[in-house]
Amino acid sequence: MNFVRSSLSIGNFVGQRCRRVTETWSRRGMCNKPQVKAEPLPAVPAEASRPAFRLPGSRPSEMDKRFLIWSGRFKTPEQIPDLVSHEMIDAARNKVRVKICFVMMGVTIGACLVMVLLGKRAARRHESLTAQNMERKVRWREELHEKEEAAVVLSQKAQ
Repeated sequence: MNFVRSSLSIGNFVGQRCRRVTETWSRRGMCNKPQVKAEPLPAVPAEASRPAFRLPGSRPSEMDKRFLIWSGRFKTPEQIPDLVSHEMIDAARNKVRVKICFVMMGVTIGACLVMVLLGKRAARRHESLTAQNMERKVRWREELHEKEEAAVVLSQKAQ
């Protein structure tokens, strides 16, 4: 019974909500305000025709010049103008960033393939990391034993 009441109340709420929306639509009619003629704006000089939100640009640093060349915007450093827009520098940086990521992915895949080949060669020679580790520990134990014997001999000579 409670389920029926809750579903009825949800339906009632949704119905009221839809009714309110349709009522606001019907009240919103055409604009009744009187039309006012807009006065023409004074003539704007040619320099001010550029949008106000756009910064004129900046002098690219040496690294920015390299990025502009690497990204393919310009062929030589002499072609790069003194002032370059921020958008052009950002686009060049992003393009170089993507190229560097691709190179890093290729180098990583190449290094993985080299490691696989080296591991297979070591397996053919019957070398393993476990065997190398055990040999190293045996060598360390022998060195430690030799140092202990040398310390015992020195202590006996001192007495």
